[in-house]
Amino acid sequence: MKITGRYGSGVISGINPERMRSLLAEGQVVIVAGFQGMNALGDVMTLGRGGSDTTAVALAAALRADRCEIYTDVEGIYTADPRIVPEARRIREISPSEMAEMAWRGAKVMHPRAVELGALYGVEIHVRCSFNENPGTAIKEVRDLERLETRETVAGIVHDLDVSRVALTGIRTGPGTMSRIFAPLAEAGVSVDVIVESAPKEGASDVAFTVSRAGFAEAYRLAGEIAEPIGGRVEGEENLGKVSVVGTGMLNRPGYAAKMFDTLGKAGIPIRMVSTSEIQVTCVIPAAQVEEAVRRLHEEFELEERDV
Repeated sequence: MKITGRYGSGVISGINPERMRSLLAEGQVVIVAGFQGMNALGDVMTLGRGGSDTTAVALAAALRADRCEIYTDVEGIYTADPRIVPEARRIREISPSEMAEMAWRGAKVMHPRAVELGALYGVEIHVRCSFNENPGTAIKEVRDLERLETRETVAGIVHDLDVSRVALTGIRTGPGTMSRIFAPLAEAGVSVDVIVESAPKEGASDVAFTVSRAGFAEAYRLAGEIAEPIGGRVEGEENLGKVSVVGTGMLNRPGYAAKMFDTLGKAGIPIRMVSTSEIQVTCVIPAAQVEEAVRRLHEEFELEERDV
């Protein structure tokens, strides 16, 4: 397996499966050490988080396998974390786009890079439990012609507690302002997630973004250096989390975002930031209230009552 990129976070650039093919043709069982490969200099490099699952999917793609089975300690993908919502249902089938979004938003069962690789090369992925023969969850394109647009849209509720927020307030805006803010963060290796900019008023606006808690100190320091020359100040908040409602085509059907906001409002849970796409609505909220938010949303969207 050929790897490029930085040590500890390499990416797969190529696979030569011929040796595996010949051993399989002989009836051998091939065991491959995942999570690692070799760079152009012949040095061993690791793939970083999610590398084992990604290795398995990449090998399945290279071998043109019918599917890739990932064995873990859970029964499959659920409509919410069963440790928080005991009534959560196992999802029998889920599309790669929904699964990748759930993974990016906090679901830990599969890493999004493995899901995206499977989607790119048409590899069907089955997530199953190591301790029983139950069917688990199939990650594949769902083509149920019986339901078409009448099928339920919401796939699940996911959460993430590794969230902090940095805000630059009252900054002078103009061409290149956003680059001036985020280029130093990128150069420092700080990964930014949700970004919200307020509408400019009298030549000034506010820009807020989220980072992991590990990246908060560096992001706050850099934001302070950026804010002062452009007339603003920096604020920060660490004890935050995200809760997301994920499902294909949500924005094409009105009411999902409103229901989410109404549910959180009735529970007295303040919303710090909002991020939306065609497939998800995410709210940044206080970390202490994330579990309550997950339970309330799972109940409000009636996920425990549906055959998903």
